Amino acid sequence: MNAEKPTTVYYFRFSLGQRYLHGVLIVIFLGLAATGMTLRFSDTPWAQAVSDAIGFRAVLFFHKFCAVVLTGGFLLHLCDVFYRGLLRGQTNILYGPDSLVPRPQDLIDLYEHVRWFLWLGPRPRFSRFTYWEKFDYWAVFWGMAIIGISGYMIWFAPFFARFVPGYGMNVALLVHGEEGLLAVWFIFIIHFFNTHLRPEKFPLDAVIITGRLSGDELRHERPIEYESLVEHDGLKSIETGAPPRWLMNFAGIIAVLAIGVGFILVFVTLTAFFAGA
Repeated sequence: MNAEKPTTVYYFRFSLGQRYLHGVLIVIFLGLAATGMTLRFSDTPWAQAVSDAIGFRAVLFFHKFCAVVLTGGFLLHLCDVFYRGLLRGQTNILYGPDSLVPRPQDLIDLYEHVRWFLWLGPRPRFSRFTYWEKFDYWAVFWGMAIIGISGYMIWFAPFFARFVPGYGMNVALLVHGEEGLLAVWFIFIIHFFNTHLRPEKFPLDAVIITGRLSGDELRHERPIEYESLVEHDGLKSIETGAPPRWLMNFAGIIAVLAIGVGFILVFVTLTAFFAGA
């Protein structure tokens, strides 16, 4: 008799709504980055080629369109957080080990992680969200505040000129371009590496597409969350099957396209930036 082959248990990590929202964020950020960098480096041959191919007005239109969609998604997320956290009483999303809100333990985890990198101590034990994931999350708020406000000031310049002096509009233009460039470099270098290119995930971490991870991944990467789920009998409520093949293939296609476009933008913007320095 052949022994029964053991099956891998999977658990849901992200809801369908969260995955849809992140999917929109991926597409819209790629659109903002591609159009924004074309406008930022409009004097370079590659940006002129893009503008000639689809038209400068079209580039500007798609940049504004993506900005509006991103703003809508950001406000939708805020409404969801306040609804669940304040109206439904799910305070665990506002503070604690399962929250994306930073807390003192994150500084301890960072310190212990650096020690682990230097072979001076054990690997820290993480909960649902790591300190670098929280940094990525709150970077969006920084971007919406700095890049978003300055972008809308430029877009609706006649209105804001009633309240802001002329040099303030010049500052908004400078801040919008430089912070946008910084966002592109951060997302396509730091975020992509932390998510997909680190050794234990290379070449792809599909969890944000499939919404699930294996039991081994949960125990190894987030032992504190796993132990809490075991203690409170929460594992059964999030248990699911393996992601279907079509979904994994879809995640692979999205990752290849996003990483490919990202690396191309990093290369052309770095080249243009240092050429004009």
